[in-house]
Amino acid sequence: MGSWFTREIVDQGQLPLFCLLAAFIVTFGFIRFSVRMIRAQVRWWPGNVTPGGLHIHHVVFGVVFMLLGGVGLVAVRSPSLAVQSSLAALFGIGSALVLDEFALILHLRDVYWQREGRASVEAIFVAVATISLMLLGLRPVPLVSGGRDLGDGVATAISVVFWLLQASLAVITLLKGKLWTGLIGVFFNVFLVVGAIRLARPNSPWSRSRYAPGSRKDVKSRKREARWWAPVNQKKIALQELLAGKHNQAPKEPPREADRDSR
Repeated sequence: MGSWFTREIVDQGQLPLFCLLAAFIVTFGFIRFSVRMIRAQVRWWPGNVTPGGLHIHHVVFGVVFMLLGGVGLVAVRSPSLAVQSSLAALFGIGSALVLDEFALILHLRDVYWQREGRASVEAIFVAVATISLMLLGLRPVPLVSGGRDLGDGVATAISVVFWLLQASLAVITLLKGKLWTGLIGVFFNVFLVVGAIRLARPNSPWSRSRYAPGSRKDVKSRKREARWWAPVNQKKIALQELLAGKHNQAPKEPPREADRDSR
């Protein structure tokens, strides 16, 4: 195991990325354990950070750590692998804290334990999958590697065209509600082509704007969702809740007018 780690990670210059991923996963595990202890009102656990009654969400600490790690990686031009790995780990810690409250940033309100809060766990899963694929040596690739035997200008033009094509297919795939297909497609382009061609998932931005309610495409999309994706989605939610807790809290009601006037 040690020789494999040295050969595949250290010798390949992947140690900073490995430290980033390890710090990311450990931080996510710790912060989810912490918030579950707080939710269960375990007395011996420290609880939320609330100086002066102000609840400071851990996304705030995450932003600070990301800035320290990110700026450090750019500004500290050290050849030391230990320094690079430490800064990458700091960035990984900050990234986990930020993405764990991705839903709060997205909705601009505290939906941590509500159904919308699952978006945070989804973001964590996507980040871990992306970093893991890169750690394995995969990199986002254009649809076609062309132009090597041509002039530099032509080669550059061809590369730009295919990169734009890839980006367009990725955007279409994501708008069709196929997050994981889009992610995998960045590394294996055939998934982008398939994802962009096939029907959009129900309630996705593409479906809402282009499929009229009750139309043939809308009906077919919903039947396909119920048959294939609903069972997979249930298993995915079960795994997410096993790792991150149940997102079953009722939405908070907005303050009444009388309450606002009394302030």
